[in-house]
Amino acid sequence: MPTPTCKYAGFWVRVAASLIDTALLLLVTLPLLLAIYGWAYFDGSRAGFVAGVADVMISWVGPAMGILVFWLYKQATPGKMMLHLQIIDVTTGGSLSLSQSVVRYLGYFVSAIPLGLGLLWVGFDEKKQGWHDKMAGTLVIYTVSKRDKTSR
Repeated sequence: MPTPTCKYAGFWVRVAASLIDTALLLLVTLPLLLAIYGWAYFDGSRAGFVAGVADVMISWVGPAMGILVFWLYKQATPGKMMLHLQIIDVTTGGSLSLSQSVVRYLGYFVSAIPLGLGLLWVGFDEKKQGWHDKMAGTLVIYTVSKRDKTSR
């Protein structure tokens, strides 16, 4: 169970973490998409939503798998780690299960569809949970670094 001294991560720090993650993801995906599809991929001239199998793997499957792996093994994405944030199970305070991670990931889509209200919810919720957090039973908190522990 999370301790009473846990500090919940609010809306703006989570936005910053997402922007860092997006920038890092673009550093990987854009060169790959450019190498496979060329500049035509970016000009909007293709007929369908998806350019091909490689597009699906690079733009959707790869990022989803990467995020799930980070959540399962590090309890955070790189952006969250840079900002000293951690995703925990709301009842145990421990790591997420695979099913929690999948529900949380899919919950992002549920949260974003109605005008992003489920994501904005973080700014108004007592525990700073978005709908995806509530669906998965997760919290995003600030981590306590070794330096913070020794300065007490």
